[in-house]
Amino acid sequence: MKIAVISDRVYPYFKGGAEKRTWDIASFLTKKGYEFHFYTGQWPGMKRDEIIDGIHLHGVYKVGNFYVNGKKSIIESLLYTIKLFPVLLKADFDVIDCDQFPLIHILTVKLISILRKKRFILTWCEVWDKYWFKYIGWKGVFGYLIEKIVTQFPDNIVSISKHTTNRLISQTKINPSKIVTIPVGIDIENIVEVKPSKNKSDIIFVGRLLSHKKVDILINSVQLVKNKYPNVKCLIIGDGPEKENLITLTEDLDLNNNVDFLGFIENHNDIYSHMKSSKVFVLPSTREGFGIVVIEANACGIPVITVNHKDNAARDLIEEGKNGFVCQLNEEEIAKRIMRILENSSGRKMKKVCMDLAKKYDWDKIVDEIEGVYEDGIK
Repeated sequence: MKIAVISDRVYPYFKGGAEKRTWDIASFLTKKGYEFHFYTGQWPGMKRDEIIDGIHLHGVYKVGNFYVNGKKSIIESLLYTIKLFPVLLKADFDVIDCDQFPLIHILTVKLISILRKKRFILTWCEVWDKYWFKYIGWKGVFGYLIEKIVTQFPDNIVSISKHTTNRLISQTKINPSKIVTIPVGIDIENIVEVKPSKNKSDIIFVGRLLSHKKVDILINSVQLVKNKYPNVKCLIIGDGPEKENLITLTEDLDLNNNVDFLGFIENHNDIYSHMKSSKVFVLPSTREGFGIVVIEANACGIPVITVNHKDNAARDLIEEGKNGFVCQLNEEEIAKRIMRILENSSGRKMKKVCMDLAKKYDWDKIVDEIEGVYEDGIK
């Protein structure tokens, strides 16, 4: 079976939780005989057509300024949407698996599914609803309305969390029977084999440096922790439009010796290595469709501190006091949880529980559910 994956972002050229999820699914199912074709943006360093580990990549258009002033470029989204149509019209595939973003492209995919008479699956990570207005002002009305419309298009929606499923049902008029909730998975066997890094730290964050990740709150928390633990060390792994602002904040708070920015790390195992050499993972993000880094950190044996925000699905992955803590979004509350873990070594005591809870999300258990969605309705 040939699967056409539609997303303007593709791992390993674009590192994000959603992209890693799709790539892992393709990797596991390619080994089972499926053929995956990603119709995506042609990222710097990527050939127009190439094969990586048996997975086919097709660059629909050349990626330029993907982000403008820290936000996804509307022009790039439109360019991808337009260029996608003639490519898919000629492509050879059995099923379409389309990512929700950049949203407007779903109109093209729906038309192709009708013309080609192919089954259309839409993978949904998070419902934005009124957040569109906060994101791009009055122009958000277009995103708001399109989001409502396109949820009616696919044969099935694969939601990555119960949080997202509940929001789809409450914020759109979609028939609940069309939604299949399948969480994101991790490769437990691979993570277990990774050795801890020699670069030890107390606190770690991994993710794109975007405004809603609230890494500035984490840095302010580190300043409070520093009052009791002068040598506290925090690693921030990732890149993004907020990086320079965060570096400036670190300098202003005199935390240059406490906060290290490691930037983008190519090898995911190196990230796991750093996690294993830290004591607590902090995710102050206000928008997470699932929060795979929570499971990855737990699998590495460290607890997670995240925040109680209505759009943060990662909080649903925490069993309070067992594999982490959920608190309010402010530096004082986060600092208290960090110090609680550092003071009594509770992080080490939580290690086994963290790792046991993470095992529920092993890809070996989850990928069969994805395969079932692809096979459903195929003669």
